[in-house]
Amino acid sequence: MKKWLITILTTVLILSSLSAVFADNGNGKGNGKGKGKGKKFELGVEVLLNEEKHLIEGKRVGLITNPTGVDQGLTSIVDTLHNDPETVLTALYGPEHGVRGDAQAGEYVEFYIDEKTGLPVYSLYGPTRKPTPEMLEDIEVLLFDIQDVGTRFYTYIYTMAYAMEAAQENDIPFIVLDRPNPLGGLKVEGPVLDMKYASFVGNYAIPLRHGMTVGELAKLFNEEFEIGADLTVVEMNGWKRNMYYDDTPLEFVMPSPNMPTLDTALVYPGGALIEGTNVSEGRGTTKPFELIGAPFMNADDLATALNDLKLPGVAFRAASFTPTFSKHAGSLSHGVQIHITDRDKFKPVETGLHIVKTIHDMYPDDFQFRAENSAGISFFDNLIGNSWIRKGIEEGRSVEDLVSQWQGDLSEFNKVRKQYLIYKK
Repeated sequence: MKKWLITILTTVLILSSLSAVFADNGNGKGNGKGKGKGKKFELGVEVLLNEEKHLIEGKRVGLITNPTGVDQGLTSIVDTLHNDPETVLTALYGPEHGVRGDAQAGEYVEFYIDEKTGLPVYSLYGPTRKPTPEMLEDIEVLLFDIQDVGTRFYTYIYTMAYAMEAAQENDIPFIVLDRPNPLGGLKVEGPVLDMKYASFVGNYAIPLRHGMTVGELAKLFNEEFEIGADLTVVEMNGWKRNMYYDDTPLEFVMPSPNMPTLDTALVYPGGALIEGTNVSEGRGTTKPFELIGAPFMNADDLATALNDLKLPGVAFRAASFTPTFSKHAGSLSHGVQIHITDRDKFKPVETGLHIVKTIHDMYPDDFQFRAENSAGISFFDNLIGNSWIRKGIEEGRSVEDLVSQWQGDLSEFNKVRKQYLIYKK
């Protein structure tokens, strides 16, 4: 009998160990839907409802959200709070693309009544980026629940900052429901924004790839840029800094119409720099920011030139496409598709600059940076966060030289960033 018991117990222990190994997918390698070790994975919205509901109970709630504001079951926070008898959801506030995500980039959404809930919806994109006192007169607490993509030039984090300012000015507590950084929380890349080039696509001195969650950014904005809001961050459970988005159990919900997949988000910190030029960044195709091209280029020549650089973690495939809208709409364009071969080695910002410089050098008579405004600032400058990189490319400086120039500022930012990291591992 003892031998049988020992055999059974040994088998159980082996099976348990194997189960633990296969369950632990949170290793940053993209093997999908892993929860990592330790606590079960919970979003900020789930922690709020399960453990921190006292923060909103019995109070008139204003909610800043969009289609990404869902729980793991894909139920919208709008519907959850609207149907909760203990919560008084009073008003909705929409960032760029709107609460329901049906507006294209740059499209202004006016005030309207949400058909599903009957709630007023105020736009925080366009003429009014910061909630006015009139928009907040019936609000006792402001919630923010939006998925960020980990890149400085994404407007949602500045909508959050403006709303924090309004909350401070109107004595309203501000709550951020935290969500993962899809690019992970370890890598920080690119130049720190020179505040002379601040805009709604870069309003604070942070690098292009900041490696922080929205909750961590909120804390940094609040202290370092002296917003001074009564801020609470409802933290996630089970998120680790080495996790990419598909290392969590979450489904990917498009944060905006031109951010359809995690692959889009991974190339975005560099691919979006093309927006500052006369080359298509793939808007109007099914692969925005992954497809780069223009009618004046030769796809095979460009792919060969970029692959010859042997950039880490990326390969370039010759590709032709016809955008349905945006730059070169209706015109056959030639260029490349960016394929990430190893995302742990891939450097999106440096890769993006190599693409811009290579096209600039190969097609000097056709390539153009977006025109400067009256202050001498090109939209490329707003995106990259300074003017010296554009001028450096025009003067023939190497990308390696440009990268070395921003390392000092990046090192100083990392010292500041460290103080606001919520998730230590």
